[in-house]
Amino acid sequence: MTTPAPAPTPASRKPWYRVLYVQVIIAVVLGIVVGKLFPAFGKSLKPLGDGFINLVKMMIAPIIFCTVVHGIASMSDLKKLGRVGAKTLIYFEVVSTIALLIGLLVVNVLKPGVGFTPAGETFRTETKAAVDTTATTHGVAEKARALSTTEFILNIIPKTFLGAFVSGDLLQVLLVAILVAFAIAFMGERGKPLLHVIDYATQVFFGVMHIVVKAAPIGAFGAMGYTVGSYGIGALNKLLALMAGFYLTAGFFVVVVLGGIAAFSGFSIFRFLGHIKDELLLVLGTSSSETALPGMIEKMQRLGCAKSTVGLVIPTGYSFNLDGTNIYMTMAAVFLAQATNTPLGLGAQLSLLLIAMITSKGSSGVTGAGFVTLAATLQAVPSIPVEALALLVGIDRFMSECRALTNLVGNGVATVVISRWENEVTAAQLQANLREPLPLAVAQGEEEARR
Repeated sequence: MTTPAPAPTPASRKPWYRVLYVQVIIAVVLGIVVGKLFPAFGKSLKPLGDGFINLVKMMIAPIIFCTVVHGIASMSDLKKLGRVGAKTLIYFEVVSTIALLIGLLVVNVLKPGVGFTPAGETFRTETKAAVDTTATTHGVAEKARALSTTEFILNIIPKTFLGAFVSGDLLQVLLVAILVAFAIAFMGERGKPLLHVIDYATQVFFGVMHIVVKAAPIGAFGAMGYTVGSYGIGALNKLLALMAGFYLTAGFFVVVVLGGIAAFSGFSIFRFLGHIKDELLLVLGTSSSETALPGMIEKMQRLGCAKSTVGLVIPTGYSFNLDGTNIYMTMAAVFLAQATNTPLGLGAQLSLLLIAMITSKGSSGVTGAGFVTLAATLQAVPSIPVEALALLVGIDRFMSECRALTNLVGNGVATVVISRWENEVTAAQLQANLREPLPLAVAQGEEEARR
């Protein structure tokens, strides 16, 4: 008889100073204080945040590759793969459109940009804000021009097999992983040993991530110290209405929209948020949802979601299900139109919505990607001057945190919903696992038994 794996020690039994999310909270608060009191020193802390993000990003490609390959290749029923894939894409498109519509509605009701420029005047590129950030704005605009539909599709194909891992482009890694997964699946029994190798490699990469994530408090301290030291807190007054509106809208989306979807699927959004609190605080400190990706994959499996479903939904969602980025794009674009006294009627706003539905695809969880995507959207709406992006440069870091948090929650909920649709876990099992998550080894053992 096999001895069951011991359950991990609950966080509540650890000394408070050893709990990761407590350490991250303390680090974030200390970073804010240091950035406020010692701005110059706060700016010098930037390498700590950048270094931690780079450590995590170093592991993203191999973890995604192994997870997707194992998830797809281990599906004995390829019809199930097509069914899950279709459900996932339909869910992503419906929820993403709702996010875009909510952002458009809220910014038209609140009108945070009205009065930013005196009535009768138009935005001039020689204003101080634009002059101070000309290089930054033009750099973002240049990146945005590379996001045309044709180049976007061609960019998914890496120049070499290993090039996908070197570039760090998540879509390229996904393409290579899907091709390898199907190749192994078509090998039948001869492919089983390869699957075992992929499984062991996954365990190694997750082991490395468990080591790296212990440095999260240092990364969060450095990132917050730099942010507050660079931009300050008082400098945000003029754009506070946009920030507050965006945060409230994102909160409404998570609690009401995603909460409603969660309730319909048999679980509480608040219990779910408690389940992923470590990942949420990690994202809060680094402003990048990619830093939490490995942890999210593991947490979803511990809820009872099949590895194949997690391996398909989570990585795909990082490119196609960015709810926070969608809300931000419509709110920020209309805000800039209001701030620059640019007329934007209903027809133009609907066109903006359709364009955003396209440009939002492929934006990853890297810090600042939402800003580049917004630039791409403005390139397609010439009535709004792209130079107006200069107005948002100073607060983008703060907006990025909310974007990343909302994206993370949206992808987690999507994974559980798809898993519920596939009857991989019942509502009762899900509720029980939210109270006391399964050890990862037990969750994977139960999945093997189901097969």
